[in-house]
Amino acid sequence: MAQLRVALAQIDVTVGDLDGNSDQVLSWSRQAAAAGAHLVAFPEMALTGYPAEDLVLRESFGAASTQLLGRVARRLAEDGLGDLAVVVGYLDVDGGPRNAAALLHGGRIVARYFKHHLPNYGVFDEARYFRPGDRFVVVRLHGVDVALTVCEDLWQDGGPFSVAAAAEVGLVVNINGSPYERNKDDLRLDLAARRAREAGAAVAYVNMVGAQDELVYDGDSLVVSADGDVISRAGQYDEDLLVVDLDLPLAKSALTGPARGMLVERTVLSEQPLSPYPPQAPIVAERLSDPAEVWGALVTGTHDYARKNGFRSVVMGLSGGIDSALVATVARDALGADAVHVVGMPSRHSSIHSLADAADLATRLGLHWQVIPIAPIVDAYESTLAATGAPVSGLAAENLQSRARGTLLMALSNSAGHLVLTTGNKSELATGYSTLYGDSAGGFAPIKDVPKTMVWELARWRNTAAEQRGEIPPIPQSSIDKPPSAELAPGQLDSDSLPPYDVLDAVLADYIDRDLGRSALLDRGHDPEVVEKVIRLVDQAEYKRRQYPPGPKISLKAFGRDRRLPITSRWRETVPGGSHETAGSHETAGSHETPALPR
Repeated sequence: MAQLRVALAQIDVTVGDLDGNSDQVLSWSRQAAAAGAHLVAFPEMALTGYPAEDLVLRESFGAASTQLLGRVARRLAEDGLGDLAVVVGYLDVDGGPRNAAALLHGGRIVARYFKHHLPNYGVFDEARYFRPGDRFVVVRLHGVDVALTVCEDLWQDGGPFSVAAAAEVGLVVNINGSPYERNKDDLRLDLAARRAREAGAAVAYVNMVGAQDELVYDGDSLVVSADGDVISRAGQYDEDLLVVDLDLPLAKSALTGPARGMLVERTVLSEQPLSPYPPQAPIVAERLSDPAEVWGALVTGTHDYARKNGFRSVVMGLSGGIDSALVATVARDALGADAVHVVGMPSRHSSIHSLADAADLATRLGLHWQVIPIAPIVDAYESTLAATGAPVSGLAAENLQSRARGTLLMALSNSAGHLVLTTGNKSELATGYSTLYGDSAGGFAPIKDVPKTMVWELARWRNTAAEQRGEIPPIPQSSIDKPPSAELAPGQLDSDSLPPYDVLDAVLADYIDRDLGRSALLDRGHDPEVVEKVIRLVDQAEYKRRQYPPGPKISLKAFGRDRRLPITSRWRETVPGGSHETAGSHETAGSHETPALPR
């Protein structure tokens, strides 16, 4: 057996910031060397940021990434880090765009590996951008054969990990840009263990943290033994350097050439194993609870979207309802109280307690709070329209109130440079229960992938977490307990237009996340009338979702990145008996907008 100290650098990089990302690689490599590491691995496409989307197709971008790799190798050596083996992800343009990993050592690019499996599902479009690799790259380091793989290579049976078994490697390094979704950490661990057993080798899995547009990266880097047992595991969401000492088998194979559909290539850096040294105790970080994981994703997504796009502050409407209360709390945790500006915008239908609840929350969190009544603005609109012979009433009057609020928030954004946060949840977005250019107006939507029932769950969890730390719970109990209402008409409640949220969210999870059709929904026991209504509402609101701001993905299938359906479509779900009903088209102009919920 041979010893090897491996460091996994789970870092937060930014797409397109090649200089900043390379500086991070240098900085964290120094930390790894100071910790006595012999090899440090960075995430997938760490030099370019991930996903770079159509930047990959830009010749100048690919050339800059490939040239940067050589400069990073030289800078490492110039900084006295030439003896450290550094594995880093980048964009290679050799023979076409490649999602690549390189091993840098001694001021040189010692080996390049091109991702073999290219995911083309969910949020991934890699078949659009990259050519797959067919070489299996092995580097002998201090007597241990180390293989390089990239992300999706871990998620597929066979392929590189079966080649690793044939090549009898001791360690497989797997670099990742694996986005967060609920319960994915358990799936990753299971996959890493299975692949380790398949390869007969230890697996070092490094993932990035931070966020890129809608995608959030939770870290969760880990090392498992050849038997699939966890040796060490990093925390979630925080940048970290996971350092672990491994006892690995000495290299014994000289296999090169074809093996199980790939070509094995070998590079020898050092045959002689290291002299024995005292190992460090491995670290296994405590796992977050499910609500804490989701909260971490929302906070990370909001923080990085604002920071990476140059916003120092945010502004949002605060109504006293649960959705806006939750978004304000997320924003405060993400950016700090001084960066969050909240505005109460009461109308003639707003209740006194709603404004009081909003003010209470702003006080508890220490946010910037102001009140701008919209009644005079709405009155002016209505009198102007009445003078044209087009009086406003009913749904149009309700939507007018929401749009007055949206206009005010955008004006505050323009005048002070704030990022406007929208406060709609996934249940509303799914059913079209929002107003275009009203409550949907803004730059980022922190809870757009959070179902309403989870909104309540997260609010209760966040209050409990505050109490456990001896803090004042941020969200007033009355905001949690009150029946949801848009307060755009007298006595209005969400339940007037939608099924109870526990019933609605169960149907939405099956129809949206699991793509079940009408018959399958009925087979799962959902109420037929609810199914008919939900399908109609979801399908006719596609045009609204296309115009909604981005927000953090936390579910199996988020709107925008995952679920992409045509706006114009004549597909109809078949109802029992063979008849059809409209599901995908807009309703008559003027009748397809539903009022906004509390903000």
